[in-house]
Amino acid sequence: MSTKSPRKGDEWSRAELLARVVTESRRHHADYSVFHQALADHVGLHPTDMQCVALLDMEPGPVSTGDIARLTGLTSGSATRLVDRLVKAGIVERSSDPNDRRRALVSLSPAARERIGKAWDTPGRAFGAVLEGYSDAELAVIADYLHRAAEVGRAQARSLASGDAG
Repeated sequence: MSTKSPRKGDEWSRAELLARVVTESRRHHADYSVFHQALADHVGLHPTDMQCVALLDMEPGPVSTGDIARLTGLTSGSATRLVDRLVKAGIVERSSDPNDRRRALVSLSPAARERIGKAWDTPGRAFGAVLEGYSDAELAVIADYLHRAAEVGRAQARSLASGDAG
């Protein structure tokens, strides 16, 4: 099945463009899920573990297990088991919270950061090459859409998890 557009953007009606964005977003999500699984397999992690690693990599500093639960959508018990698994595998390190000795903080180990970074080298260049074809203004729109869509996704996930979806 081809994903190439048979027409230029200005030849599409607004309704057609909106439908196309929804369809392409769904296709992107499905294809990215397959990529995510392949990358997780490549580095020897479960996809949920890989998701946690990716999220930790974006955080400015160490986070609590509760933060990991919030970021991943896992229950606190599942997040604790995830962290235990990652500590045992040498992927993350636990440290004491300097502000609360009862709380542990979690961060990626330097070795894991390097290993995951190397695994991202080739895919990162490939995804970067796609973005090279866009102007700065188009990149701003893409970044804005992705940010806003992620916010909606998080809100909808919370709604579904709480049973408020209807």
